[in-house]
Amino acid sequence: MHLSNVYNNSKLFASKYNVFLMMFKCKDFQNPQNVDDYTGNSGCTLTSVSKQSSRLPIFKYKKNILYLLEKYRCLVVVGETGSGKSTQIPQYLYESGWCSDGRNIGITQPRRVAVVTLAGRVAEEMHTNIGDLVGYKIRFESACSDSTKIKFMTDGIMLRELTSDPLLVKYSIIIIDEAHERSTTTDVLLGLLRKVMAVRNDLRIIVSSATLDAELFKNFFEENETDDKSKDTATILSVEGRNYPVDLYYIKEPVPDYVIASVRTCIKIHKNNGNGDILVFLTGVDEVNDAIELLTEEAQSARISRELWILGLYGGMPMNSQMLVFETPPYGKRKIVFTTNIAEASITIPGISFVIDCGFVKTRMVVNVKSGLEQLVTLPISKASAEQRSGRAGRIGVGKCFRLYTKSNFDKFELDSLPEIQRIDFSTVILLLKNLGVSNIVRFKYISRPKADAVAAAFSQLHSLGAVDDLGNLTDPIGIRMAGLPLSPMESKVLIESGSFECSEEIASILAMLQIEEPFTVSKIKNQRIELIRRKFCAQEGDHLTLLNIYMSFVKNKKSREWCHSNCLNYGSLMKAVTIKDQLISYLKSYQIPIVSCQGLIGETERILRCLVSGYFLQAAFLDHSGLFITVRENISMNVWAGSSIIYRDKQPKWIIFGRCMAQSIRDISEIDMEWLMETGVFEKER
Repeated sequence: MHLSNVYNNSKLFASKYNVFLMMFKCKDFQNPQNVDDYTGNSGCTLTSVSKQSSRLPIFKYKKNILYLLEKYRCLVVVGETGSGKSTQIPQYLYESGWCSDGRNIGITQPRRVAVVTLAGRVAEEMHTNIGDLVGYKIRFESACSDSTKIKFMTDGIMLRELTSDPLLVKYSIIIIDEAHERSTTTDVLLGLLRKVMAVRNDLRIIVSSATLDAELFKNFFEENETDDKSKDTATILSVEGRNYPVDLYYIKEPVPDYVIASVRTCIKIHKNNGNGDILVFLTGVDEVNDAIELLTEEAQSARISRELWILGLYGGMPMNSQMLVFETPPYGKRKIVFTTNIAEASITIPGISFVIDCGFVKTRMVVNVKSGLEQLVTLPISKASAEQRSGRAGRIGVGKCFRLYTKSNFDKFELDSLPEIQRIDFSTVILLLKNLGVSNIVRFKYISRPKADAVAAAFSQLHSLGAVDDLGNLTDPIGIRMAGLPLSPMESKVLIESGSFECSEEIASILAMLQIEEPFTVSKIKNQRIELIRRKFCAQEGDHLTLLNIYMSFVKNKKSREWCHSNCLNYGSLMKAVTIKDQLISYLKSYQIPIVSCQGLIGETERILRCLVSGYFLQAAFLDHSGLFITVRENISMNVWAGSSIIYRDKQPKWIIFGRCMAQSIRDISEIDMEWLMETGVFEKER
């Protein structure tokens, strides 16, 4: 039974940042089970792995799953956390001969880290190496071979595969895992698979979800339009999980700073409770890094730093850093992981007994449809997300979830989140669907239909970029090339135009850097030092050339890890940028776009900036007398992100372009000349 409790004996205290917040005293553990009894051993043998697999709830449904796939074309599996559906079903299919005709089993996940970890787990259980029988593919990284039969991939990779293999003839069965997350790529993939099934009677689809969207998915794939249920082509199978009870704790009053509250709660849990690791849900990379820094300081003050192993986990983190959270902590230490919603459902971090939930999530959302401007906004989570988060604490024994919000606020949460396809910029989806041969975007079968005005605005944006013609068809060659690139439409246009500006080397470097998270290691302790180093790389013209300076310096210094450390730069992120640049260069070569550098040419800086304008002119802004920047499209007022290089200038630029928007702050900013904008015709387009 879930118990709804509150923190007792609250009292105010002042932190070193002079921020007051409620300090909560957690009640002592009164659970009959001992957490130690459920602690797993990550160093298990192959025999113990096999035994563990047979104990999973999904095991007793093995024959039923195989039978239903013979009878129905689509199987919706509703599996609670811990059921084993993600790791076991692919193995059941392989063992029962779904690859015997030379075809493969494809499994999609919405997140890269889930792809890598699940592939590793399945490979271990099947006594094979990654890249042999079991492989994976994520953006800019592949571990597959001709012998790979079970292939894990992101849903975005599967969409790309559809461009070269529209009927997915190499696959006998496709598993869409974590479909409840309802990402845009997942929703589009479901629609495309429905079209493929209309042609391929032998293809089977499994839709796996952790929440009760089962009827929605079943009805979407159901082909029987009669009342005769014996003719149904889709069915549902529910599998119980292996979760233990989780006690829920709410705060009595809202906290002024949930990052600090989460850190203080970590310390209280560590001092007052038994074994078990802690998982803390925050909203983004900045909060994760701030929390790590603050807990490190507080732990030192409390003389418990040697007892804690503090880690972070977020989507843009280098893969090797992400994988640390799955390791067993050093002897005598408690693992504390600060994360985003990445750890809600797609992945399971072993050893977690305590969860701290801030109650918020950062999400992309178009706040002005006409401008198409997508912002990263912070919103309350849904009740479904709150349930997913608390469930993380009940995997190895009775757990506890500390919710940093009141019970009355929880009661006001929406039941579920709005599907991503109904709240983000639709231009990338249009390019993808057009590239896959979908002629009528409006009539395409979506599981949740996008808003009509959002689709119209996206077509307008693509037309301005030269990607589609007046009839909405891809232009040749620009639109076709843009649709084939793993970048946003604006970034794709910039890369394609880089050859004509004779700066393709530099543009590929900049775009590669834009795909990684903040290149600097974030540290409040070393804040002054980082400030000095930032200035060393800072370009007067703005962020894009600053990123280029960092990349070129990294390469010039032979991609040295030591050099990165001395300059407070993230080595893993920069190496990822090198890999991405190589991929972008390969795309340019395939399009026969010259690979040239503007270094040493007359006006080399202007060439780069003009090239950036060719794609980002729709996100141009001018300086207002108020000190804010006003967007050319729809006159939206924006602040400059505090981490932008232009804040170091004595005088702010009059005209800029920008890449991203977080709340009301713009980032990835470069100074431009208004005349360059005039040449793009953006002002005429606005009229």
